[in-house]
Amino acid sequence: MKSRSAIPAFLLALCCLPLQAQDIQVTSVEDRTAARGPETAYTGVGIAEFMFLPDDNSDLAGARITFEPGSRTSWHSHLAGQYLIITSGMGWVQARGEVKRLVKAGDVVWTPPGVFHWHGATTEQTMTHIAVWQFVDGSGGEFGPLVTDAEYLGE
Repeated sequence: MKSRSAIPAFLLALCCLPLQAQDIQVTSVEDRTAARGPETAYTGVGIAEFMFLPDDNSDLAGARITFEPGSRTSWHSHLAGQYLIITSGMGWVQARGEVKRLVKAGDVVWTPPGVFHWHGATTEQTMTHIAVWQFVDGSGGEFGPLVTDAEYLGE
């Protein structure tokens, strides 16, 4: 855990600033639906539940995605980067040209803007994460080819 002195002063000061009155918006879980990811963007079964999408308030999108064992995204990138918050299970993430890395519940992954990468479950376990990314000029990013079995297995 970081010490208080390691937190920049401007972040500490934010807790003391008066906030402008705004209406809080709550989206009920009952109002969301989940759907299987398209075969052009996923290998295997990935079930995506969009929690929020870009609107007049924000350019951010967030989705909870559950991957069955062996399932993964295609190679893809995000114009403004992406956070993954691993909420259950174990999975793998890999940036193009780098070594595949194991992630597990509690881990947070940051992928920088424009970096092609993939993520998904291991061969033996499911993995669920919350993905948060920003749309830029109406685009959430770019999809590339499907991850081959050899790439997925690290052969």
